[in-house]
Amino acid sequence: MATILCVDDEPSIGVVLEHALTKMGHRPLLAGNVPEALKSLAQNDVDVVISDYRMPGATGLDLLSTMKEQGHRIPLIMMTAHSSIEHAVLSIKSGADDYLMKPVTSETLELAVNQVLKVTKLRQENEAFRQEIATLRSGREIVGDSKPMREVMRTIAMIAPTRATVLLEGESGTGKELFARAIHEQSPRHDLPFVTLNCAAMPEGLVESALFGHERGAFTGATQRAAGAFERAHRGTLMLDEISEMRLDLQSKLLRVIQEQEFERVGGRQTINVDVRLIATTNRDLKSTVEKGEFREDLYYRLNVVPVRTPPLRERLDDVPLLVLHFARQAAKELGVSVAGIAPETLDLLQSYYWPGNVRELANAVERAVIFGAGGALRPEAFRPYLNQPSAVGAPAIAPSSTSSTPQSTGADERTLNLRELERLTIERALQTTGGNRTRAAKLMGISERTLRNKLNVPKS
Repeated sequence: MATILCVDDEPSIGVVLEHALTKMGHRPLLAGNVPEALKSLAQNDVDVVISDYRMPGATGLDLLSTMKEQGHRIPLIMMTAHSSIEHAVLSIKSGADDYLMKPVTSETLELAVNQVLKVTKLRQENEAFRQEIATLRSGREIVGDSKPMREVMRTIAMIAPTRATVLLEGESGTGKELFARAIHEQSPRHDLPFVTLNCAAMPEGLVESALFGHERGAFTGATQRAAGAFERAHRGTLMLDEISEMRLDLQSKLLRVIQEQEFERVGGRQTINVDVRLIATTNRDLKSTVEKGEFREDLYYRLNVVPVRTPPLRERLDDVPLLVLHFARQAAKELGVSVAGIAPETLDLLQSYYWPGNVRELANAVERAVIFGAGGALRPEAFRPYLNQPSAVGAPAIAPSSTSSTPQSTGADERTLNLRELERLTIERALQTTGGNRTRAAKLMGISERTLRNKLNVPKS
């Protein structure tokens, strides 16, 4: 059963529609004009709208336009007179899903309603499928419902459908790539490539080739032609990570590509035209780098069309419970273990911490706690030794706003808070958990295998 709103200024037609739709098993609602229809839409969950084209005052096209403006994504069937076929064509061009010629018969009405409902169901299934594919593509999801996060997501929803260049500025670990992928997935380009290039991770001599590609023989080792990031991102989105680290000479070439949407491969003469939506990210204040002469001012203004600041975790501590739950479930699934729950005092502790490493640091902390929790509840003891380290940015490890207090440790607890002893115990526990596999143990601890080997070779004092 569908709820169908019928809009017509002639009561007799409304009665006919009401009778026919009720007989089909639907729930009809009647409105005599556009204002009444809009009021009914605001008060009811309507599945389909059937509206007359010509009515006193506002017309059916006005209703269709206002529905779009107000965000009502509801299919509309327009009714027109036999002599007004041009009205039917105009209605379809304006966004109506179907049209009916008056006088309307029960058979044509049922056919039109069923067809529109079927198409609507397919659209909903496709949208759900697209969202599922988007989640599988990224393998990650944006978690958070705090005010700063809602503001960022609202901005993303507004800019995603456009092709405007976006500059994502934020500290390391705030999820800039995640936000960039959200912009891409919500854009008309979502089925096309999303290409990322880290400007800081590439050797200086290879950045130009990575951006624009190269021809065979362009330099030593170029044994064949290779497409660059711009070419691979054609008609899609290109994310340039840590754009502030790009060399000044390459910045001028990048500026030309952004302006002209064309370039030549390294060692080539052929001009290649591309259609690329650009998203740049940086963990530095790009404007200050311009003032220092480390970044081109003209490129900065080209990139800064839509600036988006990704908030650090300390500004969205309300999201910590949701994030902890998300990371705990994720870690438990990957490690094949269970988590009995999260103690309230644990959340109090985590919400009082400064989080210099932002969401990435929290994810690592939760994974460690799950590993060492042995299937029990996540308790403060699994986090406190790590959170008591001094902040890397000079701020207090525990935020001043904290209302929780840490009991004074004595006896054995003091021994386990000794950094060298704690490190040794952590390494032993990681190796025990991974069955002696050093590669996995290093990964669980968030360090390189080489660092782990060095620590294992340090003689005990």
